Amino acid sequence: MSRHPLQRVASPSRSVSALIHLLGMASFMASFSYLRLFPRELHLGFGGEFKFLTIIGLGLALVTFVVGLLADLTLSPSLFRIKNVLSVCSAPLAVLISTLYWGICAINKNLVVPPDMAIPVLPDVGFHAMPAIMLTLDLMLLSPPWTVRGYGAMTISMTIAFLYWGWVELCFSKNGWYPYPIFEILNTWQRVLLFTFSALLMTGSTMALKWVYGKINGIDKFKKDALHPLKDE
Repeated sequence: MSRHPLQRVASPSRSVSALIHLLGMASFMASFSYLRLFPRELHLGFGGEFKFLTIIGLGLALVTFVVGLLADLTLSPSLFRIKNVLSVCSAPLAVLISTLYWGICAINKNLVVPPDMAIPVLPDVGFHAMPAIMLTLDLMLLSPPWTVRGYGAMTISMTIAFLYWGWVELCFSKNGWYPYPIFEILNTWQRVLLFTFSALLMTGSTMALKWVYGKINGIDKFKKDALHPLKDE
């Protein structure tokens, strides 16, 4: 597999790339299978499992890796470009989900998981850590440099955050309850702050991933872009 001219670290072979994508897909599909094998009351109602940001992120990660595998098998430049575009959204979102989930759990797990809905450690890691791990691995080893800058990353993050808020409120209007307990205790303005903070955190995730990519591949410009995301060219 040829490498992008700005990559210092040579990309793995086509077979290794396909193996990484297959392993990621296996993990993501195992998580979806867990939902089917152990259905929970919160997964019922309007929106199904996709009321949860975790499951939306998991689905986007799966689509990204499916396209990546197809690109490996067909060597299609178009599929490769689509995978990289998807990665700009899916990787920072997965990192955001992991950061928020484990961060809030460290404070009070009941804010994101009702006490009677707790799941074992292995599927918990599958839902809330593996997408971030596998998508970061894909970015660092299998993807060309991201060209997205601070304003673009912020626009993407704000759009995703407030589209999800609208989706959550639509589901609430149909079901009468929120997917995450924390939404129940926040008023409207507090939710505005929460989703704004989440969008900023996702923007930070994008810039952090870009910085690490620049560090690994020796691209000083990427490290500078990540440290000064709103600075013009």
